[in-house]
Amino acid sequence: MQMFDDMDIKPEARPFLLVDVRRTDWEGGTIKTSINLPAQSFYQTRKTLLDLCERANIKKVIFYCGSSNGRGPRCASWMQDYIDDVAKFGHKSKLQVLVLKGGIKGWVKNFEGSIMDGFDEKYLEQFK
Repeated sequence: MQMFDDMDIKPEARPFLLVDVRRTDWEGGTIKTSINLPAQSFYQTRKTLLDLCERANIKKVIFYCGSSNGRGPRCASWMQDYIDDVAKFGHKSKLQVLVLKGGIKGWVKNFEGSIMDGFDEKYLEQFK
């Protein structure tokens, strides 16, 4: 949430990217500005995501799923592994890979659906 607050007061481009890795359970909404790259197909998109983040001067990529206990951390790990692998060949990336603690359920619980697209309070009520 602090990074969103910083966006409002700083004129720079947004330095982070949120990646929602949910697929069929992508109900109830997603955090604004997130892109949806389902975990089932994420492994093949790591190279493209790294390239896009570097070209856009993104400093942090933050993965999340329902509760960030499975798919979110797994995709973050795949991304970090890829960054580590290409570093062996001289491609040093400064991209920081993170996982959103608590996932979308934690976001709804802590921020009550603020800064969300497609927020469905009835659906997400079960996670509060």
